[in-house]
Amino acid sequence: MMLALNAMLMIALYIYKLLYNIPGEVYTQLLADYHFGFIKRALLGALTGLLFPTLPVWSPYVPGTLILLVTCGLFFLAFRKIIGFRAETLPVLVFTAGSPVFLKNFIQTLGYFDIYGCAAALLLLIVPARSLAYIALAAVLAVLLNLIHHIQTLLYLPTIIAIVVVRFYLVQRRRISLADVLLGGGLLALIGGLFLYTQLYGNVPVPREEFTAYLQSRISDPAFRSYLSTDIYYNTLAKEISHTWTILPKNLLRLPVYAAIIACHAPLIACFLNSMRQLDTGSRRFILVALTLITLAYLIVFAIVFDYARWYSNWATCMILMFFTMQYLATTRSSIADTPAARRFGWITSLIPRVGTTIPF
Repeated sequence: MMLALNAMLMIALYIYKLLYNIPGEVYTQLLADYHFGFIKRALLGALTGLLFPTLPVWSPYVPGTLILLVTCGLFFLAFRKIIGFRAETLPVLVFTAGSPVFLKNFIQTLGYFDIYGCAAALLLLIVPARSLAYIALAAVLAVLLNLIHHIQTLLYLPTIIAIVVVRFYLVQRRRISLADVLLGGGLLALIGGLFLYTQLYGNVPVPREEFTAYLQSRISDPAFRSYLSTDIYYNTLAKEISHTWTILPKNLLRLPVYAAIIACHAPLIACFLNSMRQLDTGSRRFILVALTLITLAYLIVFAIVFDYARWYSNWATCMILMFFTMQYLATTRSSIADTPAARRFGWITSLIPRVGTTIPF
C-alpha cells in the first residue's frame, strides 16, 4: 500500500508539474548552446539544437521526462541486483524509492540537471566492473556531467569516485599498482582541470543583449520570450556567494525541517549503520572518508548557491547511493525489520510528497 501510494503521488506530482509550472531557468539553459564558443551548461542545449532549431516553452520537460524514466529504471535494476525483490526487502524499497528526497523530488526539479549525476552513479552501480573499461566509463560520464553542468563535480563526482573505488578495487581485492595510481590521478586531474576551465573560462563572451537576442531567436513562440532568465550566465561567483549569505539566516531557520525529514528515515539509517558494522576495518574507514568528502562537497555548494532544498535532497540521494554501494562490501544484505515503528515511519515517508527546490515544501 505504501508503494502504491508513492506511485500515485509521483503521477500526481508529474501532472501538477506539467500543468502549473513554467520552467523559466531550465528553459533558458536548454536554449543555450555553443554558438558563441564554449560556455557553461550548454551541452544539452547544443545537442537539442542539432535536432530542433527552435524550442517551445515545454521542451525542457521532454529530456527531463526521459532522464527521469531512465533513472527510475536504473534504480530498480540496481535494487534488483544489489538488494533483490523479496518480501523482506520491501521496507528498504519503501524508504529508498519512496523517499521524498529521491525520485519524488526529481519530479519537482524536472528539467534541472541534478538527476543526470544520479543516473550516472546508478549506472556505475550496475555495469560490470572487471576491467579498466569501467574506469574509462566513469571518466567519460564525469566529463559529460561537467559539460552538462559544472556543479555536478561537487554534487555527484565524489559519490561516483567512491562507487568506482569500492566496486573496482575493494570488492575485487585488487592490488593498486603504479599504473592504477597514474591512471586514476591522470583522470582526476583531467576532470578537475575541466571543472576549473569551465568555471574560469565558461562565461558568455558577448554582452547580455546579444546573448538574449540569440536565445530569443531559438524560441518557437515570441510570447514565451518573457520566460528567459539569463542571470545565471552573467552572475559572478562573488555575487552568487554574496546573495547566498544574505539569505543564509532564513535558510538556517529551516534546518529543523530538514532534520525532521532525516528522522523519518530512522529505520533506513539503522540499516545503513548495520551495513557499516559488517565491513572490515579498511573498508569501513574508506566509507567514512567517502561520506565525509561527499558532505564537505555539499557544504561548499551550500556556501555558494541558495537552492538548499534541492542540494539537501541531492546529498540525501548520495547517502542512498552509498547505502547501495556498501552492500557490495557487506557480508550479508541488510534489511529493515517489519515492526510497528518502521511502518509508522514508512507511512510518514510515503506521505511526504517531495522536499522542494529552494524552500522546503
